[in-house]
Amino acid sequence: MFLLTTTHAWSEPVPGTLDVHWNEGVSDCSATPQVALQVHTYEPQTFILRQSPCANFEANFLYLLVGSDKALLIDTGAVADPKAMPLVKTILELLPDKDYKKLPLLVAHTHRHLDHRAGDPQFASLPSIQIVPIDLEGVRAFFRFTNWPNGIAHLDLGGRTVDVIPTPGHNATHLAFYDNRTGILFSGDFLMPGRLLIGDAAAYRESALRVVEFLKTRPLTHILGGHIELNTAGRAYRFGSHYHPNEHRLELAREDLTALPAAFESFNGFYARHPNYILTNPIHNLVALAIIAVAVLILIVWGLRRLLRRRRSG
Repeated sequence: MFLLTTTHAWSEPVPGTLDVHWNEGVSDCSATPQVALQVHTYEPQTFILRQSPCANFEANFLYLLVGSDKALLIDTGAVADPKAMPLVKTILELLPDKDYKKLPLLVAHTHRHLDHRAGDPQFASLPSIQIVPIDLEGVRAFFRFTNWPNGIAHLDLGGRTVDVIPTPGHNATHLAFYDNRTGILFSGDFLMPGRLLIGDAAAYRESALRVVEFLKTRPLTHILGGHIELNTAGRAYRFGSHYHPNEHRLELAREDLTALPAAFESFNGFYARHPNYILTNPIHNLVALAIIAVAVLILIVWGLRRLLRRRRSG
């Protein structure tokens, strides 16, 4: 099932369609109920699922890839409750039958953040379903990485190979998945039309270089990430917003990836805007805000004390 060698033979990607309007939520979710989970068929064996912004402001994108022997679900989203988010019911309806039962399913994650794995419990007690561990040692052991973050693992779904690429930087456990059938890179929070939250800038840049090199001679039709956080003008939606009017397209392109290493070279450690994504370090920004707040407080105290002295001397 797993190999750590590099393949040099690949066929022309199977074409698909992204002719779809994603559920962008509404300003008042209680007044206008929304379908919790939107399903788009990219091609007959590849499904894109979008969780409604009204179900959770993260509005995650999940991906189901079907092979002849098993299927792969990439991420389970931000909502655990099967009544509020019928994820397992939807996935089982999409899975084909084999030998009079549902095709076996592997549930993997781009990384361990809760909004990418909250739906895991929906799958926990079902037969023929395997869930990849979320901790770094578990991820390394499951995919048999011996020299993390180097090396590429390969998942054989039966007539369909998915390459698993370590991409730490946003999170230490982050992975990207390259589908040889469609030529799509499923990039999670590593690269998407949104805020690229940087935990380790050096690791992030190395991951970008690693993915660029891996895809240098391979077909790349689209880069599909975990969220859409920008509008068509490139402005980020307010954090926590359940309404995303005029959303940026989901898909990014090869040039967005190849520009990423250079973006880190010019990154000031706090914030940098690029046409289709924003680099930001939330910890650095919080520390800077805290320092500014303390400085302002000191100035206020100093000003009040000076004012009191003047009044007393007067």
